[in-house]
Amino acid sequence: MTEQFLSAAQLDEAISDLKTINDWLRWSASQFSAAGLFFGHGTDNAWDEAVTLLLPTLSLPIDTPKELVNTRLTQSEKETLAQVVAERVNNRTPVAYLTNQAWFAGSPFYVDERVLIPRSPFAELIEKRFAPWLSEDQAVHRILDMCTGSACIAIALAEKFDDAQVDAVDISTDALDVADINISDYQVEDRVFPIQSDVFSGVIGQKYDLIIANPPYVDAEDMADLPNEFHHEPELGLASGVDGLDVTRRILAGAAEHLNDNGLLFVEVGNSMVHMEDIYPNAEFEWIDFEKGGLGVFVISKEALIRSIED
Repeated sequence: MTEQFLSAAQLDEAISDLKTINDWLRWSASQFSAAGLFFGHGTDNAWDEAVTLLLPTLSLPIDTPKELVNTRLTQSEKETLAQVVAERVNNRTPVAYLTNQAWFAGSPFYVDERVLIPRSPFAELIEKRFAPWLSEDQAVHRILDMCTGSACIAIALAEKFDDAQVDAVDISTDALDVADINISDYQVEDRVFPIQSDVFSGVIGQKYDLIIANPPYVDAEDMADLPNEFHHEPELGLASGVDGLDVTRRILAGAAEHLNDNGLLFVEVGNSMVHMEDIYPNAEFEWIDFEKGGLGVFVISKEALIRSIED
């Protein structure tokens, strides 16, 4: 589909003619469809994209009642909506960066262009407390969230595992500044600790019951073909060498040293899972099937790592 853009004349017409929130939702969805936008940062269609952009911009909840979306907007509100719709269409800026809000595991988190927009299937695993790999009575006292970004995974882990300390590590100090915002917002400063670390460099000597890793895993070929929306995200959080596994290799090489006995490592590698079998033909990875969609996440125990992963 050929990319289309919104002109100043189209925006002026919208500001003049559109009256209600519903008018703006319908018009925005039409513009998003016509513009050939990529939907992949929380929605998969033009209508949901319009809802998640316009309602938060108006400081309204996503589930705003029908009676309210039929109410009229002020001139300044319409001008603000025109501005964010134009930014979404003309610059391909993802909605989450325009609203500074993204949802993960049923909760909202602050995001900006210093961090990736949350979209990991880890949410489903956290919701289930990593069953069946983790038994209900298995104690979890320390968790490592590798490549934490906004800290959404770390915070969701802390809320699900009440007695656990979560170390939230990232190589990017910019990302950790965003993590600090969310840790403060959720008031988990006493259990979630942001740490600047290049893989395990910042947690030398530390051991964990669970290591959850969502490292950069986009290979060179996919990086070259990414939709424009993804170029607003930090490349440091996406690219990981020719096969997308540069960081994953380092995680696998060092994880056993940082796992307690019976500890588990969960790693997301996305589409780069196609390269894993060639690189680690003897590894005992268990690839996880998700009910809510998603792929490229494996689990492996400390003992299996020791048996099958060579440094």
